[in-house]
Amino acid sequence: MPKIVYYVATSLDGYISGQDGDISMFATGGEGVDKYLSDLAGFGTVIMGRKTYEFGYHFGLLPGQPAYPHMQHHVFSNSLQLDNLYEKVQVEQLSVDRVKVIRDSASTDVYLCGGGQFAGWLLDNGLIDQLKMKLNPIVLGVGIPLFGNSKTTLHCKCIGIDSFTDGLQILTYDIHD
Repeated sequence: MPKIVYYVATSLDGYISGQDGDISMFATGGEGVDKYLSDLAGFGTVIMGRKTYEFGYHFGLLPGQPAYPHMQHHVFSNSLQLDNLYEKVQVEQLSVDRVKVIRDSASTDVYLCGGGQFAGWLLDNGLIDQLKMKLNPIVLGVGIPLFGNSKTTLHCKCIGIDSFTDGLQILTYDIHD
């Protein structure tokens, strides 16, 4: 069965962005970012929350357009309204059952593209199977936490560590209940 994989950049202190969505301190190039981009090519489906999808607008994404052209997109929001949806983009109501249907019918593992609030909701509902963190050698102090406001505890098993010369690491954990 396909897994939901939360593949996300994070700081040493557990933030996926700084204050006001600032990601300027995160690595934007190098071997680790190249590996991440290569890994993304293996996903056929992406799920994300509204804020993450709209964050793409700052980088040229047009409303309704897929952020990753090779992936089927499911943007979860109870408020997002998009008039001109591309074929590969669907807006979904927040639903545990719908996430399970998407996961179970996917031909590859499902890429969870943040953000913290949506990831926290998925974690609270036992819907994240693997965590892949692009651990950046920075401390932000404030920002969006890795799992938003979730208070769920979990056990993880480290199944892989890739270290790169710029200090970036990609840590892979299987999540256990």
